[in-house]
Amino acid sequence: MTDSLSTEKGVVGSLRLFLAISGVIALLTGIAMMIWPDKVAVTITAILGAYLIVAGVVYVGLGLFGSGKGGWARVGHIALGLLYIIAGIVAFSNLQAAAVTFALVTVIFVGVSWIFDGIVSLSLLGNDGARTWTLLYSILSIIAGIAVITMGIAAVPFFWILLSISLIVIGILQIVRAITTGK
Repeated sequence: MTDSLSTEKGVVGSLRLFLAISGVIALLTGIAMMIWPDKVAVTITAILGAYLIVAGVVYVGLGLFGSGKGGWARVGHIALGLLYIIAGIVAFSNLQAAAVTFALVTVIFVGVSWIFDGIVSLSLLGNDGARTWTLLYSILSIIAGIAVITMGIAAVPFFWILLSISLIVIGILQIVRAITTGK
């Protein structure tokens, strides 16, 4: 009995620590995004650029030194690796422009996703009680998607603020959960 009780306390303690750390990270990230939006966007882009270069080197290495792979698989790995490296170098050549481009691509992706979500939701229209709500959701999702795509770069600040606020709220909630879990 004692072993299971101490194991349970250890799990709860680990969970509380995870919740506290993730909450503090989310809170601080959200605050930083609100206070220094340009610097955070450039930093995120630099991290992405570094990832692309490292992943590219790994793919090139897999293509050159990977045994047991056919010729096309090796060529494919090398080509993909070189594309990743080039993308990383391009990102580092002008981090500010790359950050804006990355944000724009993300916003367009969200807009397209909302349009597809609305269309797929229309396919779920049935004769149940949720028909009206599903139709309303579908129409709003499609309209919002079209609006975001047509707004283009003008939608980026809205998404940035929404993400910042979301991270701050989620961070606070995670910290509260860490304090109250297991009590």
